[in-house]
Amino acid sequence: MSSSILEVSGLEKHFGGVYVTCNIDFSMQEGEQSAIIGPNGAGKSTFMNLLTGYHRPDAGRVVFAGKDITGMPPHRVVRCGISRAFQVSSIFGRMTVGDNVRAAVQAQMRVTFRLFASARSLGAEETERVLTLCGLQAKRDLMAGELAQGDKKRLELAIALAGRPRLLFLDEPTAGMSIEEARSTMELVDRLNRELKLTVLFTEHDMGIVFNHARRLTLLHRGAIVVQGTPEEVRANETAQKVYLGEHHL
Repeated sequence: MSSSILEVSGLEKHFGGVYVTCNIDFSMQEGEQSAIIGPNGAGKSTFMNLLTGYHRPDAGRVVFAGKDITGMPPHRVVRCGISRAFQVSSIFGRMTVGDNVRAAVQAQMRVTFRLFASARSLGAEETERVLTLCGLQAKRDLMAGELAQGDKKRLELAIALAGRPRLLFLDEPTAGMSIEEARSTMELVDRLNRELKLTVLFTEHDMGIVFNHARRLTLLHRGAIVVQGTPEEVRANETAQKVYLGEHHL
């Protein structure tokens, strides 16, 4: 049976007296692929920011792989084995695909440069591994800024994988994509989850993507969890239909 890799208890955050995260209890099993859904302003981004160190919670705990990471800064959260690919592109458009990945790999390596060591050769094997995982070998010499939207997302995933994370957060991974690009991107996410046993949590407004690729859903509304369960359970839930799914005609 899978073991719990993420445990969140009593998590709260407020800004100026307004609670945007309200007493959230949440957990994930290792190897699980789940989605956070909810209307705009539901608190999805704030919740992810709390888990990844971009916000400090006002109350509650976040435990990852048995370690309390509550309030850790983002760079320490990454070192613990958590990575995140943002909705807003984080790639360097004037660098090649290969150099983007290489820079991410080198940033994760705890090494001291030796005199005359080649920066380009440092992390070459890991760079090749990540490029291969994400199907970017043939595009390694292209400028990142010239990639199609779907390939940019593949590159962002490659960058997020540079540190060999155990848990990956994805903010709206198919935003701005064509139907074919979205399908290809989520097939890649599914494969990474399956082959690497990578735990994946993503937010997404496209309910077709959500119901086809998440095995468990959590619906947030006004900063609180409304319902959790399998896609079928959430779809059948009357409250879920009222606060969110009904507008998607699901």
